[in-house]
Amino acid sequence: MKVPKFVHLHVHTEYSLLDGLSKINKLFDHIKENGMDAVAITDHGAMYGVVEFYKRGLKEGIKPVIGMEGYTTNINHRERPERGKFQNFHLLLLAKDKEGYENLMKISSIAHLEGYYYRPRVDRETLAKYAKGLICTSACPQGEIAQALISGNYEGAKKIVEWFSEVFGADYYLEVQRHEYGKFIADVENAQLRSELAKMAENEKTIFQGVKKLSRELGVPIVATNDAHYVKAEDATAQDSLVCIATGKNVSDVTRLRFIDSPTYYLKTPKEMTELFSDLPEALENSVKIAEKCDVSLTLDKWFFPKYELTEGKTPDEELTVRAREGLKERLPKPSKEARVRLEYELDTIKKKGYSTYFLIVSDMARIP
Repeated sequence: MKVPKFVHLHVHTEYSLLDGLSKINKLFDHIKENGMDAVAITDHGAMYGVVEFYKRGLKEGIKPVIGMEGYTTNINHRERPERGKFQNFHLLLLAKDKEGYENLMKISSIAHLEGYYYRPRVDRETLAKYAKGLICTSACPQGEIAQALISGNYEGAKKIVEWFSEVFGADYYLEVQRHEYGKFIADVENAQLRSELAKMAENEKTIFQGVKKLSRELGVPIVATNDAHYVKAEDATAQDSLVCIATGKNVSDVTRLRFIDSPTYYLKTPKEMTELFSDLPEALENSVKIAEKCDVSLTLDKWFFPKYELTEGKTPDEELTVRAREGLKERLPKPSKEARVRLEYELDTIKKKGYSTYFLIVSDMARIP
């Protein structure tokens, strides 16, 4: 029997700092070994790893789907109230095209420059403003819809789905995950952790049932994901150590949040995902459909500098040369031959690298009082 195709769309790499363990080279090796022809990058609130991920994907002949697991907040993202008086939620954003990629960068930048408060966040207004060209999914149990379902507020969840559907249209999906917390409960000795796993298992079941109902009522498609933080199941212990560093806990502390108690946050094979979602094959099919929608081509190995006003008739190289020589005379009224030769050597290097415009811009910034 032929195993259906599946694409991992919820993937944290090493660029999800102190949370993701998956090194990009090993990630693509694993994807290729298991016959998958596309994979996404969705790091927490950031796009630091996108270019490396994109380059490696092209090299391996695997389609790189560019995305981010972002944070939204239920208040104006510029506000900084005390903790407990606002909520942050997760959501998954994937770029379909060039405009989507640019909007993804805008959202990430705004989240860091304007909305950063414990997390890089944006509000709904900002999300809607830059939604074009993006595919959005409802994300993990920390998503807005999942949180509403967990709290028993089905009607609230319904209104949230309606808002996102209005903003993203046919590019909005309800995300489901199955990390099978229940099957690990018996192996955990600590009573508190057993209780926590049981709660997580119940929440996952509640989300799954609620999402299926919402999908039927509102006609929004479902997509299956596995919240991958490491490449293989045996990497769970190392990733658990990362979480300890991030949270200031000791590995020996059995009462903390522990990924090793449910080591399923890895890049599962299509066969494993097919078995896991045998009752919902369309959710697997939608992962492939989403990847097919995404077609972003990045321009690499080319500089993009802001427009710089040059002296009429001069090139950036000529402008930099004039300014540098004048600057040398200001600092050394009678420069030695050694200083002049060194300046020309440095200028020649800068010109060969194509950095003249960059140095002119930085020079202007340095002179700003």
